[in-house]
Amino acid sequence: RYKEKVLVTINIDPTIVHVGGFAIRWYSLMIMLAALVGVLWTWRAAKKAGIPGDHAYTLAMWAIPGGIVGSRLVHILDQFGYYASNPSSIIGGQGEAIIGAVLGGTLSAWIGSRVHKLPFGRLVDMAAPGLVLAQFIGRIGCTINGDSVGLQTSGPLAIIYTNPNSYAPLGVPTLPAVWYEMAWDLAVFAALLMLRRRLRPDGSLFLAYLAMYNTGRFFIDFYRAGQPWLFGLHQAQILALLVLAVTIPLLAARVRWQGAQSVGDAAASN
Repeated sequence: RYKEKVLVTINIDPTIVHVGGFAIRWYSLMIMLAALVGVLWTWRAAKKAGIPGDHAYTLAMWAIPGGIVGSRLVHILDQFGYYASNPSSIIGGQGEAIIGAVLGGTLSAWIGSRVHKLPFGRLVDMAAPGLVLAQFIGRIGCTINGDSVGLQTSGPLAIIYTNPNSYAPLGVPTLPAVWYEMAWDLAVFAALLMLRRRLRPDGSLFLAYLAMYNTGRFFIDFYRAGQPWLFGLHQAQILALLVLAVTIPLLAARVRWQGAQSVGDAAASN
């Protein structure tokens, strides 16, 4: 049917090296790099805005553990049948969910901001572009792992995994769904850079990040392999819809409020 096909073969071992009983994996390396980029981005933005840099580090020290727990918890709930039969794999096993990391990290960061009396809305606005850039980096690890594999395809563009340690089915042409998400991450990153001086009040840019990312995630997941979780949708899609049900009304209310404030200020100046 297709005269020319682009078949990308990935034969990279997800494990870089074994040191005794410890394995250094590409995925773990990319996640650490992603976390570093997110923290440094927020620190730099805070310093430029005249906010002490340690505020960014303090928020990160709350957000990172919360993101790890949220990521793992959402994955376990998604694969509950497996973990119910293998409870020993719950602690220390493989498997994370990016959307869980975002939600868990956000909740933990909010709690930390209350404890330390930090400007949560302003700081997460500064963090938003760095967060989606960090997600892009994390998906490089997923590409090597083969853990975000797309549907089987006979189309013109496909990924084929051949390394026996890959999580993907070997030798099967699959849609590059993980690359779709990486492209969407970059688009959201560019949009946030354009909007970061326009959206007010504080916290609005972060809400826009959540809304844009989850919109893309909802549609991209139709091209990913996986078992339906509810109403024929994947768990990530259900969570994306829940996030959108919260963020879109909040953004709309903030835009109306900001517009009313602007009109009021203009009237007062006259």
